[in-house]
Formats: sequence, structure tokens, C-alpha cells
Amino acid sequence: MLFRQLFDAETSTYTYLIADPQTRAAILVDSVLEQVERDQQLLQELGLTLRFCLETHIHADHITGTGQLRELTGCEGIVPANAPAQCANRTIQHGERLRVGDVEIQAIETNGHTDSHMAYLVNGTHLLTGDALFIRGCGRTDFQSGDAGTLYDRVTQRLLTLPETVLVYPAHDYRGHTVSTIGEEKRVNSRFVGRTRDEFIAFMDSLDLPNPKKIMEAVPANEHCGNIASLVS
Repeated sequence: MLFRQLFDAETSTYTYLIADPQTRAAILVDSVLEQVERDQQLLQELGLTLRFCLETHIHADHITGTGQLRELTGCEGIVPANAPAQCANRTIQHGERLRVGDVEIQAIETNGHTDSHMAYLVNGTHLLTGDALFIRGCGRTDFQSGDAGTLYDRVTQRLLTLPETVLVYPAHDYRGHTVSTIGEEKRVNSRFVGRTRDEFIAFMDSLDLPNPKKIMEAVPANEHCGNIASLVS
């Protein structure tokens, strides 16, 4: 398996490129509009054909590059079930498996940060957690129909129960971390370790965070697969 972690410094967003070395078929997860040229160049350099653009959720902090990449490559745009993005080619359900060659990606519904969120387990070893689970943290739950209790349940019951050797790759990091493991997060992630469900809800409700800088433009744009022109036409 070919696996690359790519970074957008402005929004601290990780995009993941996953490909099967034999068929040269590729998947991008959580693309960023401003990085489409970078991603397109990397695909060409590696001789890959982009088959799918996957989203973990409807982002509030950056605009997806799926719309442009779909036009450039003919790939399919896929969003989690119930995500408000009718422009997507299709949705993916909890437990559904997506394959490119020998690479298998399993969708794990991890709502709570938003009400339509997926984590993706790649070949049973690499877990793309989106905004549900960060390295030593987790995504906020105070907008986009977020729910702290649901997030606690999904992370503790569906993610932290995976084998401890599974690698954790989040959608964002603001402190320079690139990768963790399920074992590490079970031991030292202070958002969850030592907190009951009620204590977690109270903690998340006490956070007084400013809205993401791009929320007013990012959410409606991502509901249109990053097609900004459709919002002003």
C-alpha cells in the first residue's frame, strides 16, 4: 500500500493519499481546494489514477477540493451517509468497504463532531479519524448538529476498542503531531482518559471556542462539493 500524509498549513488540515501499487488506483481523503494543484502533481509524479475523493464530514474550516478534482480526473466524490451534499456521486454507509486493488477501506460511523461523520480504517492498520479523534484531543461538538455524548460513545466504543497497534491519523493537528496509535490515545488522551460520559459532556459544553475562520464560506461550499461558483450563480 502507498500511503502519504499531506498538510495544508493555513487550516492545519491533513489530506491522505492512499493507493494500490499494482493497479495504480488512488483515493484522496479530505482534500483541500487550495492544494488541488499539489495533489494533482503528486498523482502524476507517482503515476496514479484518482478513483475516489472521500470526505470524513462536511468541513467548517476549509473548502474541499473534490469538485475540482472530479472535473480534472473523473473521480467519484463520496460523502458519509446523511451528509447534506447532494452533489456527491454517492454516500458511504457505516460498515461499508471500499476497495482499490488490494487496499480496503472500511467506513466507521463516528458522529458527534457533526451528525454525519465517518472514520476510515485502511487495511486494518491505518485509521483516518477525521475530527472525531485527534492526537491527544478530539473535535468540537458545538455546531453542525454536534453532540458530545454521541462523540464520546463513538470514540470509546468504536475507535478505542480497535487493536492498540492501529495507527491514528487525524484530519487536523495544531501542535505538530503527525501520527499516534490507538494504544497511546487510550492511555494519554486527556479528553477521554479518566472521564465518564457525563464528565466529557460537561467538559465539551464548557469550551468557549471561536468559530472557525472560514465557517461561513466553507460549510455552504462543501455542501456543494467545493463548487464555489454554484453559490453565486
